[in-house]
Amino acid sequence: MSSACFIQELATQDTLKRVTNMCSECYSEINEGDTIHYDMQNYRYICKSCQEELCSKMTEECETVEDEAPSLF
Repeated sequence: MSSACFIQELATQDTLKRVTNMCSECYSEINEGDTIHYDMQNYRYICKSCQEELCSKMTEECETVEDEAPSLF
């Protein structure tokens, strides 16, 4: 799933050394050559599965739509 809210790229040795080697959402390890996504709303790198999950919860304006939770009020 693609979205204008994310930039897709391959994890390089440089990215892993200088920025991160873990997904900022689920903390799974990112390896060189993995497809990663830069979350432009929250300024972080995330893995493909987290990007797909977040993308399904976002509007076209990259705003997260929260599920309506039952409330006492």
